[in-house]
Amino acid sequence: MSEDDKGKRFLELIDEQNNLQWDIIEQLTFLINAKWDSSEIQNKLESLVEKHSTITKELNSLDVDNSIL
Repeated sequence: MSEDDKGKRFLELIDEQNNLQWDIIEQLTFLINAKWDSSEIQNKLESLVEKHSTITKELNSLDVDNSIL
């Protein structure tokens, strides 16, 4: 992957990660308002956190040679 491609992918991942973070905050707020008693929201949060982790791993893999970060 070229440096330009890495840079573009990096920005895409950062944008996606930011959107996920806002979704996580929203779901946490819903869960708090539900007095922590909603398996549906808990499952959605689990999925969002897994996606966030996957993106973070990909972001870290883009910088194997310390070339973009």
